[in-house]
Amino acid sequence: MLASNDPLLQPFQLKHLTLKNRVMSTAHEPAYSEGGMPTDRYRLYHREKAKGGIALTMTAGSAIVSRDSPPAFGNLHAYRDEIVPWMKKLADDCHEYGTAVMIQLTHLGRRTNWNKGDWLPVLAPSPIREPAHRSFPKEIEDWDIARIVSDYADAAQRMQAAGLDGIELEAYGHLTDHFWSPATNRREDEYGGSLENRLRFTHLIIDAVRKVVGPDFIVGIRMVADEDWDKGLSKEEGLAIARCLVDTGKIDFLNLIRGHLEHDAALNEVIPIQGMRASPHLDFVGEVRAATKFPVFHAARIADVATARHAIAEGKLDMVGMTRAHIADPHIVAKVMAGEEARIRPCVGATYCLDRIYEGGEALCIHNAATGREAMMPHRIDEAAVPRKAVVIGAGPAGLEAARVLAERGHVVTVLEATGEAGGQVNLLTRNPRRREMVGIIDWRLNELERLGVTISYDTYAEAEDVTALGADLVIVATGGLAQFPEIEAGEELLTSSWDILAGAVKPAETVLLFDDNGGHQGMSAAEVIARAGSELEVVSPERFFAPEMGGMNHVPYARIFAEKNVRVTINTRLHSVRRDGNALVAVLSSDFAPDVYVQRRVAQVVAEHGTMANDELYRALKPLSRNLGAVDYPALIERRAPLPQTMPEADFDLIRIGDAVSSRNIHAAIYDALRMCSLL
Repeated sequence: MLASNDPLLQPFQLKHLTLKNRVMSTAHEPAYSEGGMPTDRYRLYHREKAKGGIALTMTAGSAIVSRDSPPAFGNLHAYRDEIVPWMKKLADDCHEYGTAVMIQLTHLGRRTNWNKGDWLPVLAPSPIREPAHRSFPKEIEDWDIARIVSDYADAAQRMQAAGLDGIELEAYGHLTDHFWSPATNRREDEYGGSLENRLRFTHLIIDAVRKVVGPDFIVGIRMVADEDWDKGLSKEEGLAIARCLVDTGKIDFLNLIRGHLEHDAALNEVIPIQGMRASPHLDFVGEVRAATKFPVFHAARIADVATARHAIAEGKLDMVGMTRAHIADPHIVAKVMAGEEARIRPCVGATYCLDRIYEGGEALCIHNAATGREAMMPHRIDEAAVPRKAVVIGAGPAGLEAARVLAERGHVVTVLEATGEAGGQVNLLTRNPRRREMVGIIDWRLNELERLGVTISYDTYAEAEDVTALGADLVIVATGGLAQFPEIEAGEELLTSSWDILAGAVKPAETVLLFDDNGGHQGMSAAEVIARAGSELEVVSPERFFAPEMGGMNHVPYARIFAEKNVRVTINTRLHSVRRDGNALVAVLSSDFAPDVYVQRRVAQVVAEHGTMANDELYRALKPLSRNLGAVDYPALIERRAPLPQTMPEADFDLIRIGDAVSSRNIHAAIYDALRMCSLL
């Protein structure tokens, strides 16, 4: 589609502000802040999206306006004056590329906990516990309302002083809309009961903000317009609230969402992950836009350009949020403008980004290791001063990323793959139908390698002499790992690996015990396949809860299938041994907490997941033949200097191994290995 008539590339006039296209990143908290401030890492993350052509980047998710709104996961501190110069630097950087910058402001209310920040009690309209953060809020008092309203105004004034283009007030699972919802507002005073009363707090905030920023500064609201909950805010009331806010003339856009955040399962419906319906709320949001005839923004798993373009072309949205998609590829708009839409790195819905945030980490994309590391990792690969001849052994995620980066550097690259297809362990996890989108990690790299002219030789089991015969001066070993079993007292030969179940090499038996001593997707995916096959299944974990390597977003579909299929989950328990008993197996279980107590399970099959053992035979054979003897200078690697010491300069090649060929980790680690190593070579 020509840029001149592409709906996504048309400007949008929001009050006095001209947004250069229709693509935005909605407010989210990547947890890159330091001490509540958007320091360099935070700034460079947003700057990269600006470089990539986005029209509007909405910072913070959400910036807190009061000290008794303790940060839940790295939230910016909008209540502090020190934030102004940091936000100004961020805004100036993005404005340099013609990208508008706004910030989302909030009081978290009960959606946080008292044991963070200044240890002040959390607040809510009514003292109803919030399950996700396990907080018991105090009922907000009149003096709380007065000071929080003032805090909103002060925070807005700070953002205006920082040169931002506008602000967005959050009313989605936080204090503001807690007043709206019958599920969280049981008050009998002037802030409860009728819809007019429940909106009183919101009007106080908007009025106070407008008083200090004036009529021209852009003020919008991200609001839930239907909690999709029998005891929550209805669609009818949500639409009435939207109309009421529009009619005040004091807000400039609606950023709409549907659903509620009471527990992980509900959150999953608001923010769908892989295996769930894409853009599930788009039609609903279009209805609200049609009813209000007002500027509407929205984001909820709008991951591809075709859907985003449809949303704009059909008049469902004015600005389309592609937030997780920009974590995967911050240069979406630039690629659309260049006619390179097919080169956009896809968001595969893994939601590794959000899971990490909710578990106390920072947002990282499962297959773009540069996101969040812009100060050190390149999104665009520079050419090397001197081209080299490189051989990459293994076409899993690590090997394909290594080949891509080396080819972008201008090196001549050959990939050797022992099997008949690329993908490595990704080919196993996509056997679970719900996770088929993960193949995008592989497909995107194969398309890039084809563009770059990289040759992949399949069904080539390389040995040391095969590699050295190719005359390369750089060898990357990305041979992955092999399934391994946990150490048990007896009966290892009776175990079935999770790999065998996922690959379909072994069918699930009628009764199965799955021992997961890894705690990630591998064991859980095998469990899901077993449960769906109709087996009677018990999942046993030595951890305090099952699958601790996953966050709450990815926990949900596994927990759902476990509930539907009556899967038994046993924690704090280890597999001690297995023995045969006639046609059955007896699994003997023990506990770290009572090591002398044993229990038994009689089943037809015992499946075990214990990560991988490095497939490093080829690396060991090549190591003594290499210039660097396989060594990597870690300080040099981290500081972005030449990482390979020349121990044997007379040798012909440098040798590096990456990914699971080093040790059992995950897809992100494998891709990060490849990017940070190969972008220096």
